Amino acid sequence: IEMEELKMKVKKLSTKGMSREEWLEARRKTIGGSEAAAIVGLSPYTSPYEVWADKLGKIPPKEDNEAMRQGRDLEEYVAKRFCEETGKKVRRENAILYNEDIPFAHANVDRLIVGEEAGLECKTTSVLNLRKYANGEYPANYYVQCQHYMMVTGYSKWYLAVLILGKDFKVFEIARNDEDIAALRGAETTFYEYVTSQTPPPVDGSDSCTNTIGAIYQGNAEIGELDLTPLRRALERRDELVEKINELTAEKTEIENSIKSAMGDCEKARCDGYRVSWAASQRRTFDSKKFVKENPNVDVEPYYKTSEVRTFRITADK
Repeated sequence: IEMEELKMKVKKLSTKGMSREEWLEARRKTIGGSEAAAIVGLSPYTSPYEVWADKLGKIPPKEDNEAMRQGRDLEEYVAKRFCEETGKKVRRENAILYNEDIPFAHANVDRLIVGEEAGLECKTTSVLNLRKYANGEYPANYYVQCQHYMMVTGYSKWYLAVLILGKDFKVFEIARNDEDIAALRGAETTFYEYVTSQTPPPVDGSDSCTNTIGAIYQGNAEIGELDLTPLRRALERRDELVEKINELTAEKTEIENSIKSAMGDCEKARCDGYRVSWAASQRRTFDSKKFVKENPNVDVEPYYKTSEVRTFRITADK
């Protein structure tokens, strides 16, 4: 009964005639399936802090890259392959889906299954990720994305079709898990409170979080000094970690040097469970100083890129 009530409360925002900029702006207002995994810490690509900053327009939209372009271009192919593999039919939903009971979320689904209360998520990935799909497994962020869609639509299952470029094609059926959806809904509710109050969520150690903070606060800083007494223990802990990292790095280097010494002139070595390569290679670099010196009449200034950055440095008082 609850699922039937959920499905009755689904509303649609048509995307027909909508520009990509308008589509991105519409998505910014609520939480989407690909962002759900980030919010619960299961995205390998982004962090809660970056999602928060994006929702508030504090950072520019991510630049399109080749992987994103290929994923969009091959979506139709993946959907067709899914139909061939399963005998099912799919249809596009040219709309962003919302649910009156879940005002902070939306679902921008790839396809819906004809004759079933189910959807399809289409993915394209590199052959380098093949091991992630061994023994019927698939990445956790895809699972969260599909559960998010079921949370919004009220549907009982979702299909995941993955094209592993040049190597394989896999189909997974993901059942609705109401316990996971309840936990996800709670996490998204908490996160959206950070957005509406414009309060940053807790930071983490990901590159995404680091880069987002740098993007928001890049450039010249205001003159002044902040009292860091509340974070003194964090600074002390950082010193402890730096010492441990230095010790572990030295131990790691010692082990590597012992292996190199044993290999001598050998390019390859192996033992049960390990293969080691110590191959010769060449590295080419451009000597800009020498070029400028030998070509004084060439104006190289247009080839230099200038950007404002803030250098972060911690120094212990003696």
